[in-house]
Amino acid sequence: MTKTQKAAILKTAGYARATLGRDATGHDWLHVERVWRSARTLGRASGADMFVVELAALLHDIADWKFHGGDVSAGPRKAGRWLRKLDVDARSAAHVVAIVENISFKGAKVKNGINTLEGRIVQDADRLDAIGAIGVARAFAYGGAKGREIYRPGSRPVLHASAEAYSKSAGPTLDHFYEKLLLVKGLMNTEKGRRAARGRHRFMQLFLRQFGAEVAGRK
Repeated sequence: MTKTQKAAILKTAGYARATLGRDATGHDWLHVERVWRSARTLGRASGADMFVVELAALLHDIADWKFHGGDVSAGPRKAGRWLRKLDVDARSAAHVVAIVENISFKGAKVKNGINTLEGRIVQDADRLDAIGAIGVARAFAYGGAKGREIYRPGSRPVLHASAEAYSKSAGPTLDHFYEKLLLVKGLMNTEKGRRAARGRHRFMQLFLRQFGAEVAGRK
């Protein structure tokens, strides 16, 4: 990686930190920093373009559609403006923007739009942060910020068939585990990502068993 590219990555990290700060929904700078770190770990020795990987990891949540009225173009648009400001080469910039555009989970039955090695790496890094202990904490932080119930007796999770249906979902946070989080292990793109997901998946299963036992008054 060139000196200019390294400088662009550091400037982008500063931009992401300043933009996302201490957001309370689980989509803050610390989330992005963890994804950035995981993406570097997953990407090493893979033959991936690490300049693209690192920029995409840092910009993947720069304007998440969930906080922009469902506008899926907000993130790619903002990422593109920033990359033009840095004078990143057009090919790398287009690749990063495409990753930002397609990285998000948009429903259990919605086809994954990521089709490059770099995109698969960043998507796996982002998905790892959605599961395990951190994933549990982030799920309830987001649910609380959106005014959602923790759980609702009798509620049934929905495996959404379209991005539109998923974006309109407002079920209790516990349903989200069955609508997305427990599916993530089987959706990982890379072997390293799959290995990393296994332990986090088991933790969520244990959490849900304990949660159910406490709700039922058995513990």
